[in-house]
Amino acid sequence: MADERTFDDRDGWIWFDGKMVPWREANVHVLTHALHYASAVFEGQRAYGGTIFKLDEHSRRLRNSAEILGYTLPWSVEQISAACNEVLTANGLTDAYLRPIAWRGSEQMGVSAQKTKPHLAIATWEWGKYFDPTLAAKGIRLDIAEWRRPAPYTAPTQSKASGLYMIATMSKHRAEDRGYHDALMFDWRGQVAEATGANAFFIKDGVIHTPTPDCFLDGITRRTVIDLARRRGVEVIERTIWPEELADFQQMFLTGSAAELTSVASAGPWNFEVGDLSRQLAADYDDLVNGRTPNN
Repeated sequence: MADERTFDDRDGWIWFDGKMVPWREANVHVLTHALHYASAVFEGQRAYGGTIFKLDEHSRRLRNSAEILGYTLPWSVEQISAACNEVLTANGLTDAYLRPIAWRGSEQMGVSAQKTKPHLAIATWEWGKYFDPTLAAKGIRLDIAEWRRPAPYTAPTQSKASGLYMIATMSKHRAEDRGYHDALMFDWRGQVAEATGANAFFIKDGVIHTPTPDCFLDGITRRTVIDLARRRGVEVIERTIWPEELADFQQMFLTGSAAELTSVASAGPWNFEVGDLSRQLAADYDDLVNGRTPNN
């Protein structure tokens, strides 16, 4: 049963700068640099049956994200991965979501941050499907976001940085207020980019099309699903996709560590079916993360 309390008031343990601390004591100072200047980077990952899927890839991306923002974590990929496993065990969980987050501390206040110390914390909790399973079975509905993904020369778009999610939160809130489940975001050029926290895929005549990730994350789940599709002999084309092309696609789905693989019924004025290929890839992904061999 998932814990319904607020995230600051729970039982359990959080790995914090190299040691386990009681959940309620995993706190930072109000003048922490990351709180004021968004110098935090994070990961979202899932454990299935006690195994964290693609753990080392997530740990490596966390370190890379920090380096893109200009600081180096004093923990290696191996140490971060070991800490993730430790916190999963300490909390007695096997099927769970994990959130490693790294940030600049409170040693210096102002835009400059050379004197700040890097910190790292890892929390885990039970978290079911990102979208309600009964809803996802018939496809979710996406609004079209007003905000656009920035150009790579205006923001560190290849870092999983907290600041990049400000417009994602704003877009998702607007979508939910308008009766949608999430929002599809375009980029600064007006091209199709992604949803607020998941990559986008489209299907036409048995071929999968997905936007080139040149201003947003090339997600770990995204790459996994592309590999699963190609193993089945399905052609996957990474390319520029313009909004007017969406009328010609028959299916759409999203991928992400939280969203896993979720079918889409509509995005703005464009409608899609939840087709066999989307369902098959969702089943293949579920088999893979749970250690089963996908059925052919």
